[in-house]
Amino acid sequence: MAKTIRNLDVFRMLEEWAPKHLAYDWDNVGMQLGSLSKPVRKIMVTLDVLESVVEEAIENNVDLIIAHHPLFFKSIKQVNVESPQGRIIQKLIQNDITVYAAHTNLDVADGGVNDMLCDILELNTKEVLIESHREKLVKVAVYVPDTHSTEVREALSNSGAGHIGNYSHCTFQTPGKGSFKPLEGSNPYIGQANELEMVEEVKIETIVPESILPSVLNAMENAHPYDEVAYDVYPMEIQGEATGIGRIGLLENSMTLESFCEHVKNKLNVPNVRVTGNLKAKVKNVAILGGSGEKYIYDALNKGADVYVTGDMTFHVAQDAWQMGLSVIDPGHHVEKVMKQATKHYLDQKLQQHNVDVLVSHANTEPFRFI
Repeated sequence: MAKTIRNLDVFRMLEEWAPKHLAYDWDNVGMQLGSLSKPVRKIMVTLDVLESVVEEAIENNVDLIIAHHPLFFKSIKQVNVESPQGRIIQKLIQNDITVYAAHTNLDVADGGVNDMLCDILELNTKEVLIESHREKLVKVAVYVPDTHSTEVREALSNSGAGHIGNYSHCTFQTPGKGSFKPLEGSNPYIGQANELEMVEEVKIETIVPESILPSVLNAMENAHPYDEVAYDVYPMEIQGEATGIGRIGLLENSMTLESFCEHVKNKLNVPNVRVTGNLKAKVKNVAILGGSGEKYIYDALNKGADVYVTGDMTFHVAQDAWQMGLSVIDPGHHVEKVMKQATKHYLDQKLQQHNVDVLVSHANTEPFRFI
C-alpha cells in the first residue's frame, strides 16, 4: 500500500533539486499559501498562478500547485475579492489548494530553467554566466570496523558525499586500530563493559557539500554498527562548484544570427523574436538567461558571448548592447514554460512509489499576442 504523502514531503523533494538558499534575496520562494500537512493526491505544475490556472486546478481536483513565478512577490495589505489577486486567493482557500513557488532557486539550480534552455537550444560546454553562490565543502572522516567499511562507504557516497567533478564515490581509506572501553550503561556492538577493546578499523575520508552535511551524517550513522560513532568534520579552504544565474555555451557549429533566430523560434516554440545586430554575422558563443536578463548584458559581453538570449529587453538597454557589438535575441519571458514538463518529470521520478498524479497546466499565461 502506497504511503500517504504530504505537501511538506513534496516541498522537500523539490528543494533537493532547487534548494531555497539558492534564491536571490529579493525573491519569495517556498510555500505561498496553504498547508504543510495536507495529504497530496494531485499536483499541477504551472509557470504562473493566474485565475485561469486556479480554475483549471479546481476542475482537476488538484491539491497542490507548483509554480515558477511566485503568487506573492511583495507583501499584501488587503485581500479584496473583487480584484484579480483577491479572487485567486479566495478560490485557493475555498478549494483547499496549496501553492508553492520555485523561482530564482530553480533558475540557478543544476538542471534548472537555464540548463533546460541550453539543452533545448543544443548548447555544449555550458558555464555559469553570473556566479551567485559557491558551495562550501567540508571533509568528513569516520572510523568504522573493517567488517562494515563497505556499508558505511556506500552510505556516504549514496547520500551525496564524495562528488568531485564528474566522479562520484570518491573516498580514501586508511587501516588502523581503534581502542575504546565501554562504560556502564553502554550497549557495545563489540566488547564488554569496563574492558579495553582494540579493533581493526578503517578511517574513511570524503568530501561533503556543507548544505547536505546533516543528511550525509544521518546516512553514515544509520549504516554504522556502533551506538556511538566516532567521526570528525573539518572545514576546507577549497570551494565547490559555482552556481548562479544564466548560462553560456557553444553551438556545435557556428551559424548566422538570422539562422540562429530561426533556431530559437523553432526550439522554443515562439512565433517571433526581437533581435539586434547584424543578421549575417556568425554566432557560436551563446549566453542565455530565462526571464528578465537585461541588466546582465555586460556579463554576457565579458564572457565572450556573440549573442545573448533573454527576455524583457527595453529599448535603451538593447541599444547599448547593439552599440557594444553584442547581438541580443528576446524570445519573451514566457519561454520559462520549459520548467513545466521538466518539473513534472522530476516529480514523477520522485513520487513513483506513491499514488500521486502530476499534471501540467494547459492554461495559457502568455499575455502577449503577435498580430
